[in-house]
Amino acid sequence: MKTIKNGGHRLFEKDPQTASVVSEMLLELERDGMDAVRRYSEKFDAWSPASFELNEAEIRKVIDSLPKQVIEDTDYCQGNVRRFAQAQLKTLLPLETEIRPGVLLGHKHIPVNAVGSYIPGGRYPMFGSAQMSIIPAKVAGVKTVSACTPPVKGEGYYPATINAMKKAGADRIFVVGGVPAVAMMAFGLGDVRPVDILCGAGNKFVAEAKRQLFGRCGIDLLAGPTEIAIIADDSADPALVACDLLGQAEHDPNSGTYLVCLSEKFAHDTIAEVEKQLAVLPTRDIAALSWRDNGIVQVAESAAEAAEAAELMDDYAPEHLELHVEDTAYYFNNLTNYGSLFIGEETTVAYGDKSIGTNHILPTSRAARYTGGVWVGKFLKTVTYQRMTPEASREVGEVTERQCNIERMLAHAITARVRVDRYSPEALKK
Repeated sequence: MKTIKNGGHRLFEKDPQTASVVSEMLLELERDGMDAVRRYSEKFDAWSPASFELNEAEIRKVIDSLPKQVIEDTDYCQGNVRRFAQAQLKTLLPLETEIRPGVLLGHKHIPVNAVGSYIPGGRYPMFGSAQMSIIPAKVAGVKTVSACTPPVKGEGYYPATINAMKKAGADRIFVVGGVPAVAMMAFGLGDVRPVDILCGAGNKFVAEAKRQLFGRCGIDLLAGPTEIAIIADDSADPALVACDLLGQAEHDPNSGTYLVCLSEKFAHDTIAEVEKQLAVLPTRDIAALSWRDNGIVQVAESAAEAAEAAELMDDYAPEHLELHVEDTAYYFNNLTNYGSLFIGEETTVAYGDKSIGTNHILPTSRAARYTGGVWVGKFLKTVTYQRMTPEASREVGEVTERQCNIERMLAHAITARVRVDRYSPEALKK
């Protein structure tokens, strides 16, 4: 492996200041409820409406203000997300099996009751994020989805975001942002029901609030700055690879871009293309910082270059991984650590982010080593059950009693012994 360009990797780092600020805010929000929500909303967003929740008339007015094309395109994107979530749900089957005579074990999938969806605003109004948390939850069977999005200064709220939240299936829509929003949903402030799971990306304060609230409720995952990684061989187009790297670099100065290629010439050609495209990129002020500080380019040089490339990529464990190679099957069969895989130059991360139907709430900062992204199964609890015949209860009870006695858990042993006696042949004849 040869490094052509070095850069940082965006691991979660200890941030005592952010943690302290969020901790104090959560304590105040839990203590003072909606009064604290309003105070913080006024302080950070200059936003203090009569009600943070939009009613049906307000939602309809916002949607009616949108161009027809925006509505149709949102419907197209959400239709793809919904169809994929429905297909995923069909793979999650109940199970019941008789593991030995008279011993029936099973599992079933039960949706959580309430989900809190956070749709970020900030630098970009990422209204497509609404469908990524709301639609899978509703397809899973979640009864109530409360959704929050921050206000837009000087505009109130972004109409396309409200449309996306409503069309995705949000039961309640609130215009409130940041830590107060996730606290309102997690604690159940005002007349909001406490949620079982918080879902959605946000800034570092939202991410820290989710971290601190985990346990009070579930969370989808802790998402840091976005990442794109690409494996490219010499059949790839350096201009297209550079374009895709910069497509993610515009997110944030801390975004990560990682290229593993199979020749030094391709590496230098791609770097030259990145610099060429940056010169005219409308969002170059952000993308240039991301590329400068976090862009990494490496070349796999060993005889087994494909295996080396796969090993390098699995160590990086990217959020998004594109394959610009002839032998896509090798990488598809051998890669293990990524959030979502884009196979061939025909696909690109922007498709997954916006429209193709897979989810864009994905693991970052090497979390792809141990988790995938948000999907319909995130909102389902897989619970087990057991049922037995009297004869099976007696058989298992005899083993259980002996095991409990060895562990010195005598009360446990008694619960088994009473069943052994209750279901003995003599007792069953009576």
